[in-house]
Amino acid sequence: MVKIRLRRMGAKKNPFYRIVVADSHFSRDGRCIEEIGTYNPLTDPAEIKIDGEKALSWIKNGAQPTDTVKSLLKKAGVL
Repeated sequence: MVKIRLRRMGAKKNPFYRIVVADSHFSRDGRCIEEIGTYNPLTDPAEIKIDGEKALSWIKNGAQPTDTVKSLLKKAGVL
């Protein structure tokens, strides 16, 4: 199953996330199919950059976003 989820980047206690499309069998920070955006929770307000066209095309093809990514997509106005 293909999922749209977060990949943790950044240093210790300084998280930065990439929004990626990956097979659910791969590890959290492992191999991904495509990167479709970024999320930085440390800025005020949190910085969310998502390629809406890619995200919607993956969802139409059957990719399932995680709960966190689904809320980020709603905040970014993609869903």
